[in-house]
Formats: sequence, structure tokens, C-alpha cells
Amino acid sequence: MKKTVTWILIADGAQARVLENTGPGKGLQQVQGLDWAMTNLQAQDIQADKPGRSFSSAGSGRSAMEPKTDPVEHRETEFVKSVAATMDKKLQDGAFDRLIIVAAPIALGDIRKAISPNVKKTILAELDKDLTNLPTAQLAQHLDGIIAA
Repeated sequence: MKKTVTWILIADGAQARVLENTGPGKGLQQVQGLDWAMTNLQAQDIQADKPGRSFSSAGSGRSAMEPKTDPVEHRETEFVKSVAATMDKKLQDGAFDRLIIVAAPIALGDIRKAISPNVKKTILAELDKDLTNLPTAQLAQHLDGIIAA
């Protein structure tokens, strides 16, 4: 009988990693090559140029234009899309059977939007907590009741 491989995606908007569990009592192991981290940047670091200027709709004045999207938010959304694309590729390769997503609430919402329907079918559970900075050894207690690590 083939063992059931469960992956645990732990993420926030700027970092993510994948752990693997291959059955009860097997513990959690870091999946090699599946950890991501973006350097923390503030909006002013991402958007170095001054905003553009436009003419006012009334009168002859000009004013600064605000960006349509928050650059930090956009960057985090692109990061999550990249992680989701990798998860889809790994599922197609048969790397895992079930998925547990543990993510900060905002990142969890972004992940839900970004993952493919095929990956959605494998989701065993979702946990809206930011555990990205927790050591692997301490994660099992947060997953108690979801998976027997």
C-alpha cells in the first residue's frame, strides 16, 4: 500500500516553507528546496520615484497621483502566487497527496485565491495562524487533532 504523503504549507505574505509527514509517528520533515523568503521592504523602498502629476479636473492646478495599488500588498500577492504555482507543479509531479495550510489570516485569503482547483481538492485542513517563525519541533503541537505527526 502506498503511503499517504501530507504536506504542510506554512506561510505569511513574505515567507513560506513546506514540511512533510508520511504517517503517524513519522514527525515533520522540511521538504528540501521548498522554503521562500522575501526581504522586508517598506513601501518607500519599493516605490523610490516620486508620484506622477496630473492636471486637476477643475481649474489649472496640478496634483500628485496616488498609486492604484499598495506596492507592499502587490509584492506579497505576487509572492503568494509564486508559492501557489510551485504547489500546483509539485502536485502534478505526485509529490504529495494531502495539504494542510497554516498561514497568517491575510496570507491565507491570498493563498485561497491563488491555488489551483486541483490543489484545493487535496486540502485536509486550514489553520489561520502565523507560525512561520516557529521551529519545526514546536509545530506538531499546533497541528494536533489535524494530523498525527
